[in-house]
Amino acid sequence: MEALLYLARQPLNLRQIAAAAALSGPADARDAVAAIRRSMALRGSALEITDVAGGLQMLTKSQYARWLPPPASPAAESPLTRASLETLSIVAARQPVVRAEVEAIRGVGCGELLRQLLDADLLRIVGRSGELGKPLMYGTTTRFLRVFGLRDLDDLPSPDQDAEPSQPTRQNASPPADTDTAA
Repeated sequence: MEALLYLARQPLNLRQIAAAAALSGPADARDAVAAIRRSMALRGSALEITDVAGGLQMLTKSQYARWLPPPASPAAESPLTRASLETLSIVAARQPVVRAEVEAIRGVGCGELLRQLLDADLLRIVGRSGELGKPLMYGTTTRFLRVFGLRDLDDLPSPDQDAEPSQPTRQNASPPADTDTAA
């Protein structure tokens, strides 16, 4: 099961782990994962099993990330600009949100930034607003949660926390292949 989590390119839920490891169900998978976590902690492993994006994934501990090369992912190949991070932060905090709301908060047009974030699979279209013209509504993706090491949207900082946005510090144990967009 440790090898399964090490090689997984995306978070696995307990049901997937149980099926892959031929266990009787999610409860057995939860117990086995807890045993692996204890074993890794006892031996001082540089890796840890982390709850991220609704599943479990083996990641490098953040204190070791500075010694590792950047992950081979589209986000690493084209780092997010300050404007992209601002736009992404607004959508994450207020989702579902229409472009006009994002532009009103930022004070500048952001149609191209939204398109780039959609292309990077960090945002997705979640529907249409009931407003005049039925504008598109945007929300974040599961890949957004993985890139920023979040378990779910409740892990986002609250708006009253005054912190500079930063690039993620944790890295996947194996290179990501991000294809799903459900958040």
